[in-house]
Amino acid sequence: MNKYQLEAVDRMQAFMIEHVEEEFSIAEVLALSNYSPFHAQRLFLKATGYSVGEWLRKLRLTESAKRLKEGRTSVTVEAFDSGYESVEGFLRAFRSEFNLSPGEYQKNPIPICYFQPYRVMFREKYRREKTIMKEAKNVFIQKIQKPKRKVMIKRASKGDNYWDYSMDVGCDIWGILKSITDEPVSMWLTAKYQKPNTGTYVQGVELPYDWNGQVLDGFEVIEMPETEYLMFQGEPFAEEDYADAIETLESSMEKYDPSVMGYKWSTEEPRIQLEPRGERGYIELRAIAKK
Repeated sequence: MNKYQLEAVDRMQAFMIEHVEEEFSIAEVLALSNYSPFHAQRLFLKATGYSVGEWLRKLRLTESAKRLKEGRTSVTVEAFDSGYESVEGFLRAFRSEFNLSPGEYQKNPIPICYFQPYRVMFREKYRREKTIMKEAKNVFIQKIQKPKRKVMIKRASKGDNYWDYSMDVGCDIWGILKSITDEPVSMWLTAKYQKPNTGTYVQGVELPYDWNGQVLDGFEVIEMPETEYLMFQGEPFAEEDYADAIETLESSMEKYDPSVMGYKWSTEEPRIQLEPRGERGYIELRAIAKK
């Protein structure tokens, strides 16, 4: 797909994300593409793997699930707020998407796969060759301490980056993790945590050290010691600039010398990446040890 086709799909995605709690028609979404409705649907399907209607349904059902989990709503309210003409229709759609009823989920919010509305322009931009941002950006550095804890992780058979990892395990992992906590983590495992024939990059959730809950299928739990980190946080960024924001921070991190604070980089504990969110800036944590 060319740049203009991807931009058309991205405009449709952006509108649905921004107005997800409002009423609008699929025709309104397709009109934003500046292509014919038939061609716009074909472009959207090719770029995302879903029709516009399917993509919107998944987005709205996930937003409903979040509100139900937080106890901010009722099943009946969610049925009509999500655009369904009847409660029965909402119940069928929710069960089809998450394999349990909304009432069951509200009473017992087990991990489910939240839909992650990845926008196509961000994905394509990240896959292109990276370039350092020309305009100087501030990176804020703070020393923090993480307690002894457990981390439930999903390994991949290969890969040291998000794209190789997601190609191996699928993109649904992050959606499952987001249904557990609003702050999942990605990590680059050091040698002490690696296993043969697996990649260094993993995704997971941090848990209290005394946690003894159910381990999800395909996941495992590792224990991590109390560790000091330097937290690097970039400036807030426009969502379309997130690849540049990552590259800028990582470049700054590589150049930083922790000895000015009396530390050295630790080779024992993993580097940690938080979800890139434009409103707070890109964040990574790198383990340190006393010199």
